[in-house]
Amino acid sequence: MNENKTGDAAGPMSTFMPQEIDAHPLEFTGSGGEYFRVWIVNVLLSIITLGIYTPWARRRTAQYFYSHTLVAGSPLEFTAQQRKMVMGFVLLTLLTIAYNIAANTGQDAAVGVFLLTGALLSPLIWGRAMRFRLGATRWRGLRLQFTASWKEVYIASWPMFALALVWFGVFFGMQALSPELAQALDAMEDEDVKQALPRFTPAMGGLLGLGLVLTVLCFIRLEYNYKSLLVLKAQVGAERGRWKPVYMDFVKVWLATVLVFVLCVVGISALVGVVAGSSIALFASRSERMGLWLIVAIIVGFVVGIFMLFLASAPARAYREARMFQLQWNNTGVSHVARFKCHLRTGRYVGLRIKNMLLTLLTFGLYRPFARVSEYRMKLESVTLHVKGGVDQVAGAMVRQQQGGLGDALADAAGLDLIG
Repeated sequence: MNENKTGDAAGPMSTFMPQEIDAHPLEFTGSGGEYFRVWIVNVLLSIITLGIYTPWARRRTAQYFYSHTLVAGSPLEFTAQQRKMVMGFVLLTLLTIAYNIAANTGQDAAVGVFLLTGALLSPLIWGRAMRFRLGATRWRGLRLQFTASWKEVYIASWPMFALALVWFGVFFGMQALSPELAQALDAMEDEDVKQALPRFTPAMGGLLGLGLVLTVLCFIRLEYNYKSLLVLKAQVGAERGRWKPVYMDFVKVWLATVLVFVLCVVGISALVGVVAGSSIALFASRSERMGLWLIVAIIVGFVVGIFMLFLASAPARAYREARMFQLQWNNTGVSHVARFKCHLRTGRYVGLRIKNMLLTLLTFGLYRPFARVSEYRMKLESVTLHVKGGVDQVAGAMVRQQQGGLGDALADAAGLDLIG
């Protein structure tokens, strides 16, 4: 933020940029109790209407969080038209029903057309979703915009198509390495032919492993491309976003996440093993009449162990979410006008996520709205906006410069949010 504030290099806002830099911590004024009332009504009406109320529920939720999110003392506004959200939801529902009918009735050609069309149109859907979401967001009369062209969106989507090529290569490579595999695949078309599975060779294992590694790298690259494009092509007034992270920053976060997951699995496995071993030893020291209880204890221990291993991914997911949030908001700005700084503590966020998960399980889901509010508040209030020249002056200058729903429904289904 020490850029030169004179001359054309500083951009169109240079005239309005004194040397002063104001810091504005973001605030959230809502509470778990308030949101619980919004959430419980949404849940009940969605159940009663068999899901038809979903677009209204989503709009009420967005309006609640936006209206209680203060940026430099002013709340965000969610201005999406309900009609567009409903039409997008209806169209998505019809497409889902049509796909399920085709899949359940054995219409393989139709299923293939659905999947191929979905793959080809997914960049277009993502771009429309971002335009809808940002276009429905306002702050101090300023409307956010997503200005990327469709060519730029499809270029950013290249990892998705590279992923398809990777698995085509793996499939044909496996057949080349093992002719028996091709024969087995051909035999599967005839139900009367019982073909033994081909022998799995080290070369096939290496090829499959390479495919998995390339798949992960493609997913990471796609995430990086989309997030960078979203920031760089987001626009407030005439000012565009500024983005600093590189692809390897995302790879490092993912590698650290995998390490955290492995450590959690090892730790929980060791804990379950110790508890199970102690229980078996205790029951074994009792009389033979305890045999039934020993069997019950083993079954319960096995079920609990599987459940604990399933929960082992929760700390890793929370860790990745916190690290990505830090990476993005510490390296995002608005032209030369503003920048963000984030001081979210990863350990505290992971601890909060684990506590919320346990309380949600113990309350059979009723604690979920309180959990969502607490996590949103911790992330949001860890961000500080630094603005050159004062908010009123900059916002006024931006106002003077300022110039469909299916994407939003699909973005919501994919879990895309403006504020992480």
